[in-house]
Amino acid sequence: MTPEFPDLLRLIDERSTAFRAAVAAAPGLDVQVPTCPEWTLFDLVRHLGQVQRFWAATVAAGPFARPAKSASDGAPAAPREREALLTWSAASTQELVDALREVGPDRGCWTWWGTSQSPQTCGAVARHQVQEVAVHTYDAQLTVGAPQPLPDEVALDGVDEFLSTICTTTVAWPHEPAAVDYHATEGRSWRNWVSDDGARAARLPTAGTTPATAAGEDPDVADASARGTANELVLAFYGRIPLDSLKLDGNRHLFDQLVAWDPER
Repeated sequence: MTPEFPDLLRLIDERSTAFRAAVAAAPGLDVQVPTCPEWTLFDLVRHLGQVQRFWAATVAAGPFARPAKSASDGAPAAPREREALLTWSAASTQELVDALREVGPDRGCWTWWGTSQSPQTCGAVARHQVQEVAVHTYDAQLTVGAPQPLPDEVALDGVDEFLSTICTTTVAWPHEPAAVDYHATEGRSWRNWVSDDGARAARLPTAGTTPATAAGEDPDVADASARGTANELVLAFYGRIPLDSLKLDGNRHLFDQLVAWDPER
């Protein structure tokens, strides 16, 4: 199940605290981030802080109103000195958590995933921001040589959130229709369908069951599948580990097509 809204806020705060702990342990802010090779650790902190401030402003702006300014405009610049930067980062997190707590999960909110299965609500923003900070915490920990897996509740929901938010759309799939399964070794599975109708995803509730299907779809056969821990699936989705580190079966070319597909073009 998706974590409850208070748990999402808790996870944003906890992962942000772990992120800053990794930054505090680094030999300096100019070290390169292996998983974001064009960024230094300072760039990573600035990015996450700007993202959190942007979504705080977006949530506070009201239902479906996007702030006129970008993430970097109108907000205090990220300071270069480490202690000041960590304080700025903590303030960024607090702005986001406070804005979300003020409006609650059900209020409408502008999002960039308007054609996906995820709702355009503040609850969906909170859910995605858990993944944003969790993956960047992994980046920071890897930079200081101490990577840790995503917490189980973050990783398991992360697979579902990625598939429903980033991998679903009403834009037509430009290749042959296909079904791709994703299996977490913790016992959860999902299916992603792509066709002329776009892309949609569904969770298989229990082992051995199949998701609801549209007319003409065979629920028992997937054209390709990927298996790994939920942590591995999420890190592979976001390009932090190679897709080949998962157990891939079936038509592997489908994964190349999915990675290359940009429905917004």
